[in-house]
Amino acid sequence: MSLAIQTAGLAKTYGGRPPVEALKPLTLEVAAGETFGLLGPNGAGKTTLVKLLLGLAHPTAGSATLFGAPIEDADARRPVGFLPEGHRFPPFLTGRDALDLFARMSGLEGAGRDARARELLALVRLEAAADRRVGTYSKGMLQRLGIAQALMHRPRLVFLDEPTDGVDPVGRREIRILIEQLRDDGVTLFLNSHLLSEVERVCTRVAILKDGRMVRDGTVDDLTRQGRAWTVTSTPLPAETRIALEDAVGETTERPDGLERYVVTMPDRVALNAALDALRSSGVEVEAVEPVRQSLEDLFVEVVTHDES
Repeated sequence: MSLAIQTAGLAKTYGGRPPVEALKPLTLEVAAGETFGLLGPNGAGKTTLVKLLLGLAHPTAGSATLFGAPIEDADARRPVGFLPEGHRFPPFLTGRDALDLFARMSGLEGAGRDARARELLALVRLEAAADRRVGTYSKGMLQRLGIAQALMHRPRLVFLDEPTDGVDPVGRREIRILIEQLRDDGVTLFLNSHLLSEVERVCTRVAILKDGRMVRDGTVDDLTRQGRAWTVTSTPLPAETRIALEDAVGETTERPDGLERYVVTMPDRVALNAALDALRSSGVEVEAVEPVRQSLEDLFVEVVTHDES
């Protein structure tokens, strides 16, 4: 597996009385092409981790690499794009001028700058506003322009810090579609966000930081699954079938269309499929089977409020 980010005991302590352990030793891997979400309450160490990886702060202990290159090496950041939280553009610049400015700082040549700017303005749907001053842009437009500047030099890894912060639902959807496009193009995305519903929709894996340490790490699917329970929708269960599955079938809800909805708890998928076969053998028609999940938001609140591991 090719890794975009790898840390080994990476830590940061800020001097003071007493010293502040902003990030406790962290070991983390983010695969190339992955869409990774970093979660945590304020003060959890998220910003510190991003600063360390981008060379904006220096670690107290441990090490990290970006595509195998040590973060101490300036060349490690060449394939990296960054959208910081609360970024600002000079309001008197047009959108096209702003991208040209960042292209110059990325070392792109003249003809390449113009072509890349046109390409990105189309990608983030700002072609019609390309020659308007940035000071007239909405928050959603500014966020999309910010993503465009982060992509000017065709990075393989992009850090997005609160990419949908303060953006209305339409703007959030546009940014989500853009993130999905980048993911499909093989770009590795590292999202830092408090909008957990957005993270849940676009990220393949997340980590949760609390008090400077990682308390959860895994795929969204694995982290949000609640035990081995499934919600089943089917035609009504015969009395004898319900009795046979008494310990496995939870409370039943009758739907207006005559179907029933109930939770089946089984030790594994093999047992679940055996139970479904038994239902079908008794004449029950199964319409849907869905794993019972909690939302990422519910998991997050549970972890940061109660988890002490």
